[in-house]
Formats: sequence, structure tokens, C-alpha cells
Amino acid sequence: MDVISVLTEIPGLLVVTWVLLGLAIYAGYRQNWQLRSVAADGGYLSGLGFESEKPTGLFRWLTTVDHKDIGVLYVVFATGAALWGATDAMMIRTELFTAGTDVWSAETYNALFTTHGLTMLFFFVTPAFTGLANYFIPILVGADDMSFPRINAIAFWLLPPAFFLVRGGLITEVMGKMLASVGVHWELLFSLRPPTIGWTLYAPRSIIVTNPQVDLVLLGLHLSGLATIMASINIIVTIFTERDEGVTWANLDIFSWTLLTTSGIVLFAFPVLGSALLMLIADRNFGTTFFAVDGGGPILWQHLFWFFGHPEVYILVLPAFGLVSLILPKFAGRKLFGFKFIVYSTLAIGVLSFGVWAHHMFSTGMDPRLRASFMAVSLAIAIPSAVKTFNWMATLWGGNVRWATPQIFCVGGIMTFIVGGVTGVFLASIPVDLVLHDTYYVVGHFHFIVMGVITFAAFAASYYWFPLLTGRMFNRRLGRIHGYLSIVGVFVAFMPMILIGYGGLPRRSASYPGVFEALQQVSTFGAVIIGIGALIWLTNLVQSYRLGPIVTDADVWNLRESGQFSREWQWFETQLEERTKFRR
Repeated sequence: MDVISVLTEIPGLLVVTWVLLGLAIYAGYRQNWQLRSVAADGGYLSGLGFESEKPTGLFRWLTTVDHKDIGVLYVVFATGAALWGATDAMMIRTELFTAGTDVWSAETYNALFTTHGLTMLFFFVTPAFTGLANYFIPILVGADDMSFPRINAIAFWLLPPAFFLVRGGLITEVMGKMLASVGVHWELLFSLRPPTIGWTLYAPRSIIVTNPQVDLVLLGLHLSGLATIMASINIIVTIFTERDEGVTWANLDIFSWTLLTTSGIVLFAFPVLGSALLMLIADRNFGTTFFAVDGGGPILWQHLFWFFGHPEVYILVLPAFGLVSLILPKFAGRKLFGFKFIVYSTLAIGVLSFGVWAHHMFSTGMDPRLRASFMAVSLAIAIPSAVKTFNWMATLWGGNVRWATPQIFCVGGIMTFIVGGVTGVFLASIPVDLVLHDTYYVVGHFHFIVMGVITFAAFAASYYWFPLLTGRMFNRRLGRIHGYLSIVGVFVAFMPMILIGYGGLPRRSASYPGVFEALQQVSTFGAVIIGIGALIWLTNLVQSYRLGPIVTDADVWNLRESGQFSREWQWFETQLEERTKFRR
């Protein structure tokens, strides 16, 4: 099936989502007119004037509709998923330390990189940024809560079962062995094996594999997509309808702008993925031929998947850009340089992201004229990304830079983004991509973005808002150590992959020629450095949450000096004052 026919099918997949979005925005305005006094925890009932008390203990977290509680749940869930996905990564690097398959079998290796990719993309990065959006967007725009608190809660509670379905092969095996140890043997639990089809789920392999766990993976991904769409609609409606009178489009903060754009991308991209997943399930179970040669063909899957898959990269990276744009000026002593241009570049990325998907398919034999058009758009999307980079540099230039932990991660993220972005520009060129396609060069490029600026921005936010979230301060020295270790670790881990890719080594193989062993060992050493840094981060934040110095002054980062004591910190100051009055 050619690209033109795919393009004619895609709009139909999006109509329902956008109709629902329009109804949601309308409902949000109606809610603003009729329920101005909605409680922060959703405790009011429509048209009534009483408030229900928020429960305590575990029952509170299971039933809460408070945007702050749900934000915390998202972040905790994402942290757990990240640690599990990172364990997969360390197991992968352990196998690749030597040229042969000496530690894990090839099947286990295939399962590891499949679950690693799915876990990190769908259950770490997106939930982490959605959690920050849930907690801070209502505060930043002056809203009491998200527009639809109960839908907000449902969106989160769809994620744990989705995660269970995707990771079920390993979980069910452990459960089966536990039951077998007490004399109960359930064959079904042993028939579900971790998927080995790769995180891109390419047909026809994803169709012919008989492992029933693949069907559960597809259902889990579909469920997570529904959760992401629900959360995105809530974010869009909240920003459109719940803004305080003093918050206009002109002074809306940059983090809210990026989450608004990201949510718009979600509403275009995720319905296509959901439709493709349902077609794949039908091919596997009901004899349809959507991705068979007699039907749409295996290339149809690639078109549909990458129509979602490349915008997904920007769904992951735009919130990170927003965090860097928000945090970097705070420690540079200056306002963000070129605020409007960063907003415009964010919107431009949101639009252009849907015109680059086929650069993943240059080697499939598609029409050269279409390849050229996708190459042009893929090169063009580097321009708004470069605008952001130069504006960040201009913000730092001549500023009073303070090397606090959040700033270390922001600057480190810019460094890794430059490397990841430039290597991506080369992959946008057809002749270069034909040589480097599916080599370790692609792995290195992608991880400079995902493990670089995206994860670094998440770390920066975790340190920057930690005093606000917990009321305590973290160990600043350990934070700086974590920052420097992470920067070194990313370059040591992924720069060798760029060199290995230039050598032509294909990715996704448990064994490789011995000539690449030294570089693979350097890469594994870099992964260990990143892992040590992550353990320092986890230990620091957990211990600081328990025993860290209690915050008594909301201006923990001295933001008043540069006039950047923003809305969330003003809210935090109010909370501290109320606590002080209560103690008195």
C-alpha cells in the first residue's frame, strides 16, 4: 500500500477523537459557568453546596480525584516503570559485554529489548510528564483542579493494568512458579512468555508468533493509549477553559504551552496507533488480512506505526523542552530569551512532526519522489529545534549562572540534545540513512535524546520541585554528583554506539563480531555510570523525603532576586503560611 492511500485513511481515524475534544471543551466552558465553586479534590456534587471530606490512608490514594494526588501517583508509577525498564537495559548491556551469547539466550535478549523499549516509551516518559502536568498546570494557570477530575483519575488507573498486560510474560511466570511451589499448577501462566518481536511490533513477525502474550501486549498498549488520550483531552480543556483571569495566551507559561502542544499531537497520533493495534489483533486472531500480502501488506503496518511513532518522539521531548525553558532561566538570573519564538517553534514542531514519519522507511523501496519530500520535512524540523537551542544559549549568555543541580541537568540536556539532534539530521538524508539504517548509529542517536535531554529534564524537574512537593530539601552535594555522573555516563555509553554504527554493526542482535567488543565494553561501562547515578538520585530523594531539612522559606532557589518567583512557588508560599498559622 502506498503513502497516498494511507493518508486518505488516516483522517477517518481521527474524526471521533476531535469531535470528543470539541464536546469536552464545550463541557469545560459549561462547567466554568455553572460550577465555579468546584472543590480542589472534586468533592462537590453538581448543583449542590456541600463538600465531602477527603479520606485518609491507602483509601485516599485509591479513590482520590485531586489533581495533586493524581500527579504524585503518575510520578511514582513512572519511577517504578523506569527502574524496571532500566533493569532491562542493564541486562542487555551485560549480554553485550562479550561478543557471544554468554549470559542470556538470544530469545531472552530479544525479549529484553522488546520490553525495555515498550516500558520506557509508554510507561516511563509519558506518565512522568503527565504527572508533572497534572500537579502543576492547574496551579500555573490558576485553576482549582483539572477540568474533569474523575476522568483524570480513570486515565491514571488504566495504566497499572496496561503495564501488567505488557509485562505479563515475566510476571505470570513468577506467579506460576510461586503457585507450583505450593502444589498448584496453572498451565496458562507458563504459556505466556515475554514477547520477542521488538518494540516496533513489525508485521509479519508480530502476526505469526504464536505466543499468546503478544495479544496481551497489544491490548495493554491499546489501553495505555486510551489513558493517554483521556489525560491529553483533560490538559487541553483545562488550559482552554480553567485559566484565571490574569492568565492570558500572551503570558501563559512555557511549560503549559509545551504540554498543550504535546496533547494536541497525542490526539492526532494515538488514535492511529490504537486502530493499527486492533487491526493487528484481528489479523492474529480472526483471520483478517490487514497486514498480509493479500491485504494491505506489511508496509501498511510501518506506515501506521510510524505515523504515530515519530510524533511520539515529540510527545516525549516537547515536555522536556518546556521544562528546560522553564528551569534554565531561573538559575541564569535572566528571563527566557525569545519567549515568543520558543512558543512558535513548539507549535511548528507539533505541525511538522506529522510530515516526517516515512524517514524511518527510506530503505523499504518507496517512491523516490516521496522519499525526497519526507527528507525535506525531516531536515526542516531541525530548524525550530535549533531555535530553542540558540535561545537557551542566549539565555545563559551574560547571565548570573548558578550551578545548582537542576541547572546542571538542564545544561547537560542541551549538550546531549545537540549531539542527538545533529546525528538525527544525518539520518534525515536519504543516502546516509540507507547506509546507517538499523545500525547502532540509530540506537546512539535515539538515546542521546531519550536518555539525554528527556531524562535529564525529568531529573531537573525532580530536584527543582522537590522542596515544593515534599516540604523538605535534598542533599545538594549528592545532587551535583548525580548530575555530573549522568552527563559523563551518557557520553561514555552512547558515543561508542555512534562509532559502532559507522562500522556497520546491525542493532538488535545478542552476538556480534569480536572487533566491536572493546567499544561495546566501553558502552556498558557508561551504562554502569548512569546506573550508579540513578541509585544516588533514588537514595538522595527517599532519604531527603524522610529526614531532609524542613523548608521554611518558599524562595528556596532565590528566585525573587531575578523577578522569577513564579505562580507555583507563590502557591507554595501560601501553603507554608497556612501551615505556620495552624501550628500556632
